Amino acid sequence: MSRHIVAAAAALACGIGAAQADTAITENTSIGGKGFFDLTNIDQKNNDVQQAANGFGVDVKRFYLSATHSFGDIWSANITTDFQYSSALSATELYIKKAYVQAKLSDAFWVRAGSADLPWVPMDEDLYGYRYVENVLVDRLKFGTSADWGVHAGGKLADGKFNYAVSLINGNGYKNPSRSKSMDVEARVGFVPVKGLTAALGVYSGKLGKDVEGAAAPPQHTAQRVTAMLGYANDAFRVGGEYFTADNWNNVTSATKDKADGFSVWGAYNFTKQLAAFARFDSAKPSKDVAPDLKDTYFNAGLAYKPRKNVDIAFVVKNEKAENGSVKTSLGTGTLTGGTAGDGKITEVGLWAQVAF
Repeated sequence: MSRHIVAAAAALACGIGAAQADTAITENTSIGGKGFFDLTNIDQKNNDVQQAANGFGVDVKRFYLSATHSFGDIWSANITTDFQYSSALSATELYIKKAYVQAKLSDAFWVRAGSADLPWVPMDEDLYGYRYVENVLVDRLKFGTSADWGVHAGGKLADGKFNYAVSLINGNGYKNPSRSKSMDVEARVGFVPVKGLTAALGVYSGKLGKDVEGAAAPPQHTAQRVTAMLGYANDAFRVGGEYFTADNWNNVTSATKDKADGFSVWGAYNFTKQLAAFARFDSAKPSKDVAPDLKDTYFNAGLAYKPRKNVDIAFVVKNEKAENGSVKTSLGTGTLTGGTAGDGKITEVGLWAQVAF
């Protein structure tokens, strides 16, 4: 009988231990998600020809699911999934956006290994404040992306007045973890002299993952980009602008050199905690040497409503125009083309929403 009592006690102890372990895992792990939805009407013409993307419908542009686990005061890990529609598969496909292990030694220094946020675009999105409505300038025109595979470091100094981030990355973006003979570098420094005011400068240099052994088209140039940002935000309003200039971003494997530049300005005013008005204007020259007459202009304007915490709904009007050539864009078919018959034009009107949990 005593043996049975001992066995029962041991089983109970094991059960308590397992329960404590499960509790610890639950307490140290957070699960979350975020989705971008829209219900809109698209009217796009490329060189005065109506496009297949036209019409009224629903899109789920992004849906992130993430899990973050803390192993203690220093170590943690994150995995974030996303999905997209693949025209090759005629179906949606799930992929990894972020997957990294982090060591945070202090507020002044943390390091991550894996696919993680890059220094510029995520910071830019936070200052802009309306990512669910539209990508920021360099992401919208495909002169940058938000995450990549590599080693990333950053931190804040002087009570948060200075911040920095640097990434040594493969250069293909988060959807393609493959390596090449060299790695790219992206870096940012930021200055917050007073609460709400942010100034930042960013740089990028590398082959964008195209420096591959035995490639049919080996790299001829190094892609480079410089970005600058100034923004201010408080409870009543936000206003800001950014500028970028790039060399050979789309000409790494071409013998021809090229340059690009552009700017974006935006503003928003909060009438109440639930209702705000916002607007944005972008202008860019995506190919100043190869196609010097090519120009892209974009604007949006809308009203945003927050019915509850973690839910945002906006009525928005968007318009983009490409003159004298083609530009990559996040709207419509993904390419906007102006030609001899007419400019490339797209207007999108409807509801955009963001849900986070």
